[in-house]
Amino acid sequence: MMQPPAAPAVRIRPMRLEDVPRVYAIDRLCFSLPWTERSYIFEITENINSSAWVAEVSTPEGGYEIAGMVVNWIILDEAHVATLGVHPDYRRLRIGQRLLAHSLIEAWKRGARIAFLEVRRGNVNAQALYERFGFEVVGERPRYYKDNNEDALLMTLERMQVEKLKALETTLRVSASQSYSGER
Repeated sequence: MMQPPAAPAVRIRPMRLEDVPRVYAIDRLCFSLPWTERSYIFEITENINSSAWVAEVSTPEGGYEIAGMVVNWIILDEAHVATLGVHPDYRRLRIGQRLLAHSLIEAWKRGARIAFLEVRRGNVNAQALYERFGFEVVGERPRYYKDNNEDALLMTLERMQVEKLKALETTLRVSASQSYSGER
């Protein structure tokens, strides 16, 4: 019987300017309303409240390539998950989960104790990811997404627990039924 391929090694690091073309390409694959390249440049170079991260995966050639990204805004004791996406080729490996956990741990280090985000009402895979962290639906934003007027669910993690976040960050694989679709 053939063995499934080994999961690639994953490392998470701060987003850099030279990452923007790849991050933007992933954003365009993940979202119907992608951010612009200029938006990512602003987050890296100008927004003091921004915390931007990429996940790199090992390649068979021995290098690394960016497989996902997350941007949070940290304001006082709040972390707002602004965007989170994983390249379609690297889904179902819990890269999105690890990125989110890492970014929330970093936000916690900067004083955040609560987190919130918006997610498409129809994106049940992303909602399941967020629920794994303890996020709960606390409201909705009608017709929030301008491409199709879909509602957004407002989800909040009332109390960030750093030990739980660390456990979620180290989890490596996920079953196909728990995958993250990438859409906000």
